This record gives sequence, structure tokens and C-alpha cells, in this order.
Amino acid sequence: MSDRPNVLWIMADQLRFDYLSCYGHPHLHTPHIDALAQRGVRFTNAYVQSPVCGPSRMSAYTGRYVRSHGSTWNGMPLRVGEPTLGDHLREVGSRAVLVGKTHMKADAEGMAWLGIDPNSEIGVRRAECGFDIFERDDGLHPDSARQTWSAYDDYLVAHGYSSDNPWEDFANSGVDPDGELLSAWLLKNSRLAANVPEEHSETAYMTNRAMDFMQAAQNDDRPWVCHLSYIKPHWPYIVPAPYHDMYDARHILDPIRSDAERTTDHPLMQAYLNARVCRSFSRDHVREHVIPAYMGLIKQLDDNLGRLFKWMDDTGLSKTTIIAFTSDHGDYMGDHWMGDKDFYHDVAVKVPLIIHDPRPEADATRGLVSDALVEMIDLTPTFLAAVGGTPKPHVLEGRDLTPILHGTDGFSRRYAISEHDYHWSEMAQALGVPQEHAHTKMIFDGRWKYIRCETFRPILFDLQSDPQELTDLGASDLPEHQQVRARMEAALLDWATRHHTRITATPQVLEGQKIAAEVGILIGFWDEAEYEATTGKPFDSLKPVGHPTDEA
Repeated sequence: MSDRPNVLWIMADQLRFDYLSCYGHPHLHTPHIDALAQRGVRFTNAYVQSPVCGPSRMSAYTGRYVRSHGSTWNGMPLRVGEPTLGDHLREVGSRAVLVGKTHMKADAEGMAWLGIDPNSEIGVRRAECGFDIFERDDGLHPDSARQTWSAYDDYLVAHGYSSDNPWEDFANSGVDPDGELLSAWLLKNSRLAANVPEEHSETAYMTNRAMDFMQAAQNDDRPWVCHLSYIKPHWPYIVPAPYHDMYDARHILDPIRSDAERTTDHPLMQAYLNARVCRSFSRDHVREHVIPAYMGLIKQLDDNLGRLFKWMDDTGLSKTTIIAFTSDHGDYMGDHWMGDKDFYHDVAVKVPLIIHDPRPEADATRGLVSDALVEMIDLTPTFLAAVGGTPKPHVLEGRDLTPILHGTDGFSRRYAISEHDYHWSEMAQALGVPQEHAHTKMIFDGRWKYIRCETFRPILFDLQSDPQELTDLGASDLPEHQQVRARMEAALLDWATRHHTRITATPQVLEGQKIAAEVGILIGFWDEAEYEATTGKPFDSLKPVGHPTDEA
């Protein structure tokens, strides 16, 4: 086992933590992910920094909160100069490589302002979130042009699946009994089999590409962090045979919701419930169509991971590679009368996190289930430490998880933070909330979940007495709840007023700020004697080289 192991960082898109058998799902069996958990540590309180793809991922890739890196919504560029995992790894002779999705948008205006050629080595890395690109695939929308960042469309065409938009027409559409092509963007078509064999689906393709990278990397001595970032089980919800009909109504769990949630007096929550995606998923027949497909996508993912893990075992890579498995956020699936993601119930903002460290130091924690409060931003400092990097608390806001992985002291956290900018949404339009006020923040201490809703009253859940988060205590006049709200608001203020943007404050800069007098910055000294008594140095030592002396 090398002192500098490789890291395979697997991220599924929109995967709920509770749709894996190792997290308690009674019908969806995921033996390969479960086996990974048995070889490593399974975290039960892992939270993302935003319940939306783009900002969640930018936090994961920078190790920093959303308010720090500034990419608050999908399509909001990550500014030039924001350091990423790839930048930190390159400093220590390692590299970060992408296979799959980032949801990164380049700061083209920032690069132009600084005169950075987007086609240069620096420009490409700025545009790709610091990753070296082996294969990128962010998916499409129905009216998107042909993909330019991924070879998946070309792969489909090469295997006989040719059209103007192969991603849409084959991987994300189905065919009815009459031979009509039906798009999975319409939820009613979710139960159809995808119009592509499983071995040529996106999940299988990206699994193959990860193996291609790891095979090629054996000719390179540098340790790597490979980010295998699957685009599924994110919508469009459709999966190839045989996974499309593995599950049916018998396997659908009852929704987590109450009548009181639907009649809430909270204006923002009412606006959420009235949004199109929530109105849709609050209907049982929509859930009955979509959830079996969602489960099939997860089952397909687990089977492909089993194929990948066996290949790594056979090639010996399992002995030298840390494997981390997680998701960028969850999916409501009709729970709380909601759909998609975008808010802070656990089904949306809590994610699975499993880390297998093959080093002997982790032998004592194999199969450990940890309830430590962890955040997605913790992965960057953890991976940096694994490849031999030094801590960077002046930049990275996450915390190294190695003490938990190795069963030692040194990790603690009082609160998890998540943020959401909804200025773009139906909710903001319906409420007439301007951009500067259309944001929310969640702070969670392991029991109390407090959600600050700008211009509206807060929302509060007690997960100890109400683990399904059905009762909003944000307006409760009980003294205990008033005290909790005051404490959580104060904690959120404390977090918000910390240094978040001192990314240039290197250890050398910080040390230099302590020796002002030694470099000739004299403020407050009365005379030479006071200076010499304070610094222990003669006053004459401040004279620059070549300065004439009194005797000259």
C-alpha cells in the first residue's frame, strides 16, 4: 500500500440517501454499495452545502461554502481565481481527473478581463473546475445542441444509434408498442424501457470510461483523484431493460407527508407547494410512474459499480485506491408534497457518504457507522491529506475526515450549513421577492434544523421528536422553541461573519503580518529604547543596506 494512495470519488446525481439498502430501503437492494460500506465507514449525517446540483458541486470541488465561492445557482460561473481540488493536488504532484458531470460553467468574462486564453492550459483548467478532463458529460435538455464536451453521442452513433440528438432519442427516450418514440422528459413515459441496450447506456458507458482512465493511469507515477460523476438517477427518469420493470407499486414506500404541511401558513412553503414540479409529484399516480424508474436507475448503478469494483479487485487497484461514494443532493419524490430538490428536508439535503480506505490505519473502522455531522466540503481536505498535501485552513472550510476513517481523535463539528438562491424560480415570481432577498440558509446541529428565510419567518424542525420533519416549529411560542431559534440564529450569524474569502492568506502571508516591526513598520514606539526593549534588536539594525552611518 503506497503512502500516497489514489482516490476514486464516485458521485451519483440526485440520489437519496435512503434509497440504498445499507441506509434502510426495504425493497431496493444494493449489495455492491453495501459491500463497500462493510469495507469502510458509512456516514449517517452527511449534508451538502446546497440542495441544487451546481452550487453543491462547486462547494464539493472547492471545499468551500456557497457564500464563499459565489456560484449560487446552476449556470452561475465559478469565478476565475477560486482554488479547486485540482489546484491543491497539482501543488503536491498529484492530479484531479474528471469522468462524467461537473455542472461547471466557465467564468468566460473573468478570463477575458484577465487576458487568459480559454484554450490555454490555464484557461482549460479554469473552465473545467480545475479537473483534467478524461471525459465530461453534463447531459442535455430536449432542445440542446449536439454535445461538444462528451464523446457519448459519438459513441452511440458508432454503435448504430444515430440521430440529430442521440442522447435524447436513445438514452433518454422510450418506444411504445406502436413504435413511437416518446421522450422521458414527460413523466408519463418513465416506465418505458430506455431506447438503448443497458451496455450502451450512459451509466455503463461512464463506468467503462473510468476503467479506461485507471488502466491508462498505470503508466503515470503521479497519484490521482478520479471523479467518476454519474448523471443518473437524475431526471429524465428512464432506465434500460431489464431495470425498467424490476419494481412496481408493491415496492413504493408511502410518502412522508402530512395534511398540516399542505395547509402551512408559511408564504415561501406555500409557493414551493404551488410550483409545477411539486404539484406534479404530490399526485400519487406520478409517484407510481416515476419511483419504479428511479429505483431501477439506482439498481443499474449498483450493478455497474459491482462490475467496476470487481475489475479493481482483479487488477489490484483496490489495494491502492481510496473509494468514496456519495451524491450531490437527494430527490423529494412527492415527500412533503414536493418534487425535485431545492429545499432542506433530509430527503433533499442529506446524502449517502461511504468511504473505504484500504490503508492499514483504517482496519479498525471497517464497517463503522458514524453519526458524526459532516459536510460535502470535507472531502477536498480529506483527499488532499490522502495524497500527502498539507492542511490549508486559510482556504479550505471543510475538515479532514481522516481521524474518523482511522479511528483517532481530531474531528468535530457543531453545525452543518446549506444555502439556496431561489431568485430564478416560480417561488420568487409568485411572491414578488427581489433577487437580493430570494435566498435561504439552513443550519443543523444534529437535532435542530433551523432555516432562515429572508423576509419571512424562519422554519424549525426537531429531528429528535419529529425525524420525518412534518411539524414546523418556526412560529411556536413555547419558550424552548424560542430559545432554540435565537441560538440557531446567533450561530448562523457567527458563521456568516467569519473570514470566508481570504484565499490569498497563505501561511507565509499570515506569518509576515506578525513581524511588522521587524521589517521597518514602526507604529506606536516612543523612542529607540522602547523599540529595543520590545523587539530585542538594536534600533540601528533597521537601517537599510548602504545607508550612511553617523561616522561616514
